[in-house]
Amino acid sequence: MPGTRKLGRDTAHRTAMLRAMVTFLFENGKIETTVTRAKEVSSLAEKFITIAKEENLHNKRLVLSFITKEDVAQKLFKEIAPKYADKNGGYTRITKLGPRRGDAAEMAIIELI
Repeated sequence: MPGTRKLGRDTAHRTAMLRAMVTFLFENGKIETTVTRAKEVSSLAEKFITIAKEENLHNKRLVLSFITKEDVAQKLFKEIAPKYADKNGGYTRITKLGPRRGDAAEMAIIELI
């Protein structure tokens, strides 16, 4: 079934979790999570970096409607997006770490390249 992964959550919970994770990724540069969550976060993060490459009012409002912290949105426009100005996609890297000790969920690190 194509489309987004449900990640075992209802729509509002899933959206809130992904917003928080994308914000945290832009704030810190990398996060450790499960592989499936990392893939979803990667997809969203790449979309927002592409949007932030062109700084205009519409794009700022699109980013601010999703990113939960205003200073992180500013960082996206001022520092992160200009770094990838000459690149078309491939802004994130997912590195698999192996199973988590408690429940054997496959873990990964997602980072901005």
